[in-house]
Amino acid sequence: MHFYQVLAQTLQKNSVVLATVVKTKGSVPREIGAKMLISSDGKTFDTIGGGAGEAKVYQQALQVLQTGEKQFVEIDLSGASHSQTQGVCGGTMLVWLELWSGYQALELVKQILKKLTLEQTAVLITPFTPDQKPYLTTTQTLNSPLILRDQAFIELLSPPPKLLISGAGHIAIPLSQIAKIAGFQVIVQDDRPDFATNQRFPEAAIVLAKPIIAIQEILNNVSDLYVALVTRSYVQDLTALRLILNYQPKYIGMIGSEKRVHTVYKILQTEGYSEKLLQQIYAPIGLDIGAFTPEEIAVSICAELIKVRRGGSGLSLSIVNGQLSIVKKLGNHEVSH
Repeated sequence: MHFYQVLAQTLQKNSVVLATVVKTKGSVPREIGAKMLISSDGKTFDTIGGGAGEAKVYQQALQVLQTGEKQFVEIDLSGASHSQTQGVCGGTMLVWLELWSGYQALELVKQILKKLTLEQTAVLITPFTPDQKPYLTTTQTLNSPLILRDQAFIELLSPPPKLLISGAGHIAIPLSQIAKIAGFQVIVQDDRPDFATNQRFPEAAIVLAKPIIAIQEILNNVSDLYVALVTRSYVQDLTALRLILNYQPKYIGMIGSEKRVHTVYKILQTEGYSEKLLQQIYAPIGLDIGAFTPEEIAVSICAELIKVRRGGSGLSLSIVNGQLSIVKKLGNHEVSH
């Protein structure tokens, strides 16, 4: 959503070339669907991976701004001798460049933003033919979020995931900031008006200075919900969990010592909550990175949020890559013997 908000603001003043990664092979810095905009004043927003590959796309985009002719740009990061791009990620990327300008483009972006704001999904069709412009459709059925076909790029645009931060204390401030950067739309709730303020949480979409029960109306219209309980006591945790568990969020994390977590679980079990349901709660919250300060703890929490959202392992990448190398070596050894 933030990308299209920036795109709308830019289109009101300048023409824009939209660069979209439409195909990848091997190891590359960005995923299919990653976008970057290059405006006619030379400014850019977001990234398709940085480095020499992005520099090549930028130069080609300047040409598109002049000619208006949409085109593909292939970025070879394999490190092969024939490669004209200085990159050794190991793979290749195909990037589509298209000029967006004028009233029609701005209206399309406004339609996208309206759907995302209403918690609706939309399907954006980007034809590769010279005489067709991108358009929205709701009739297209997608088995996966992004599909490349010979004549068009088809992508599912979904509302951003929502992170409800219950508790507006010291940890909540950096957590709200980091989560916004990581792509979450942040909602902050605390029953203390001096803590839950827009001044303390300027990046939050909603700041609610009321008891947790008041958030029901908001949550009824929210999809893709994540929850971080960083409250001041287990009493607030209990009240929040009794409500939040009814919404089946993608993630519930609860801060606290082992004793505090055990106390909350014990009380909820006596109230009839099943052990299976309580096992869905990440408590204590966050990944084990040795965090001590509020800022470090916020990083730990956000890392766990991303892990759950993207399906990561939470392991050090050096360990993951090392394991893959060992598996490959063992496989080659078995084949050779």
